[in-house]
Amino acid sequence: MAATVFHQAIGTLQSHGYFNNSSFQQEHGNTSLRLMSKGFRVDYRSKNRSFIVSQASTSQTSMFSPISSPSKNNTTDSRKKSNEAALILVRHGESLWNEKNLFTGCVDVPLTRKGVEEAIEAGKRISNIPVDVIYTSALIRAQMTAMLAMAQHRHKKVPIVVHNESEQAKSWSGIFSEETKKQSIPVITAWQLNERMYGELQGLNKQETADRYGKEQVHEWRRSYDIPPPNGESLEMCAERAVAYFKEHIEPQLLSGKNVMIAAHGNSLRSIIMYLDKLTSQEVISLELSTGIPMLYIFKEGKFMRRGSPVGPTEAGVYAYTKNLALYRQKLDEMFQ
Repeated sequence: MAATVFHQAIGTLQSHGYFNNSSFQQEHGNTSLRLMSKGFRVDYRSKNRSFIVSQASTSQTSMFSPISSPSKNNTTDSRKKSNEAALILVRHGESLWNEKNLFTGCVDVPLTRKGVEEAIEAGKRISNIPVDVIYTSALIRAQMTAMLAMAQHRHKKVPIVVHNESEQAKSWSGIFSEETKKQSIPVITAWQLNERMYGELQGLNKQETADRYGKEQVHEWRRSYDIPPPNGESLEMCAERAVAYFKEHIEPQLLSGKNVMIAAHGNSLRSIIMYLDKLTSQEVISLELSTGIPMLYIFKEGKFMRRGSPVGPTEAGVYAYTKNLALYRQKLDEMFQ
């Protein structure tokens, strides 16, 4: 199933003109697929899925050593000493089921051509903002969005999926070149960042579902905070896992001064924004997030400050750069003149 979804994703990228068949490799058994063309590389492996899309400028290894998180015992000290850090949130680009107006939930559906374009545009919007580590859901549409977005970053670092499933996975996926590590960004996938599970609605057309159950009932399932669809998750249930993961794994990275990007889904990101902006359960249900639109927060002195999303005319005006971000952009200008 994962291989089928991946081939669908590759077909989307090929139709968009990012790849051709001039360089193609495929193996059977445990499945290995590689496509290289027009400055991009896509690697796919299974059974434990790995998916890499990158702009290939120099030869890179496709392995990365896991990053460490600050221990909980040091949280208080880290909070006092924390530097300014950037947090970028981006909902995945349009998926094939978004296009068909189907309830998607946790079904693993790739991006459409429009979704690819949205991911690339999102990458251009954040190309001058530092990113040290990327978190995505376990779903291909979020991972594709992260990879395509980072391919636009001016620093040209290559996103590499981190494998922590077992000691063997950690050992086999380690990078032994310090120079390569400097040119890589770890990508950590987590099911806790998945879209909320829509249960028996997954795969149903939204309009047909409204006709069958009534508009009011479907609206209650979709927009209430604590009422789940049949055999599915409510937003409250989604928030419990997404926010818990954010607090335990992502916030410590920000406390240590790491700049983080999260590529995830409408409901998992709404849940995190509810935590960041201290929204009530009534406020969060009216929060709408467009596909492929990044949102920037600055984390400083233990507080999250929203600095905008790209709806304004200029990047700098939209994001209200801090002094640190302005200096980072200046360094990029000097590096790539």
